[in-house]
Amino acid sequence: MTEKGIDVGLIAKTDRPKGSIAFTNARIITMENDEVLENATIIIKNNKIEAIGASSEISVPANATVLDVNGKTIMPGIVDAHAHIGAFRAGLNTKKHWQLYANLAYGVTTAHDPSANSETVFGLSELVKSGEMVGPRIYSTGFILYGADGDFKAVINNLEDARSAIRRTKAFGATSVKSYNQPRREQRQQVMQAAKELGVNVVPEGGSTFFTNMTMIMDGHTGVEHNIPVAPVYKDIVTLWSNSNSGYTPTLIVNYGGMNGEYFYYERDNVWENEKLLKYTPRHIIDSRSRHRTKVPQEEYKNGHILVSETVTKLSNAGVKTNLGAHGQLQGLGAHWELWMLKAGGMSNMEALKAATINGAEYIGMGDEIGSLKVGKLADLIVLDENPLENIENTNSVRYTIINGRLYDTDTMNEIGNEAKERGKFYWENNKYNQAFPWHEQTQSFSIPGCSCYALKH
Repeated sequence: MTEKGIDVGLIAKTDRPKGSIAFTNARIITMENDEVLENATIIIKNNKIEAIGASSEISVPANATVLDVNGKTIMPGIVDAHAHIGAFRAGLNTKKHWQLYANLAYGVTTAHDPSANSETVFGLSELVKSGEMVGPRIYSTGFILYGADGDFKAVINNLEDARSAIRRTKAFGATSVKSYNQPRREQRQQVMQAAKELGVNVVPEGGSTFFTNMTMIMDGHTGVEHNIPVAPVYKDIVTLWSNSNSGYTPTLIVNYGGMNGEYFYYERDNVWENEKLLKYTPRHIIDSRSRHRTKVPQEEYKNGHILVSETVTKLSNAGVKTNLGAHGQLQGLGAHWELWMLKAGGMSNMEALKAATINGAEYIGMGDEIGSLKVGKLADLIVLDENPLENIENTNSVRYTIINGRLYDTDTMNEIGNEAKERGKFYWENNKYNQAFPWHEQTQSFSIPGCSCYALKH
């Protein structure tokens, strides 16, 4: 119930690069309404956007690093509004946290983690802010306000309990809290009232319980995390939700009520052969999830994540702001899968891209700083080899990622801007742990009656 904490008094400078970078002759999707600029230039000074517009009208500073990106497309970095980034660990973190590199390599420049170890995730956030670590902007709820029995249950039986819990979370640096499995509606309402008093968003999860989701909308929550377990929906739900200010982060990649969307892509693509993904992700994670694929009849996907996505589109068309949330299922690439699944339900390419950028930025309360390309906003953007307005899967052609004004080549994740810096090795690169298993070189056959057997070579 403590109302005041102890001021640690530790102050660190926020990282900000120096110099100017200009991208010229690009197609720029600004996310300011439906604005698309052709043959355009964007100038970044330090960590902010200084100018944007037609190349014929923009004067490039003489001291700027200039990249002619003719034929390429620039858009804001992806905002993953429901991103679990490997922050449920105790003790020390690796300085090269691979989850952060994987996200940047695939153009995710902001991650909002709605369930994490508070000490770990806010430590990571501060290390990224100070420039001690490389990664996307990190926001989080820290530990969830969990209502079920367990090691980190948040006991909320009155308004003062809720105030105490949220004061503590806010002191860590949270701008949002996650209300989860508080069983009584009055408890969830107490969390809402305390959060409003303290200026904090509430992003709840209904635990795949439809009526809990609906009361969360009625009670004014910031949004609903994970898809509601009912599809399709009809006029009553559309009318209720569209007349609220609650957003929706459906996380189709872990779809409730049907096949998880991620299985579609594991079945469709040889993910274990994705060289870019393997540069930034331990091989054992990729292999264990993708090499032994589950074969699913296509109608189960149609009646699974695609049907849910169609409901998301219906709600979006009625005015419900939809956000991209990839749930940390596959760092970086999973955000693109989630984006493509939003499109699969009937969204236009532009609407899906908005869900991946400006919608998520506004949802987590950062829309004035990130989520669109506009003079004065922070310089978080990506350069694509292909145009996602023509084919949504072209989002997975990220050539450069710019986070807070720092420019990275996604093929290496070396910083190549005004303050060039080579990426060091991940632990598996130091010990060759991530090498593919070369069966044809490392095994030899031998014969036992009735058995075809193999043994490792010495």
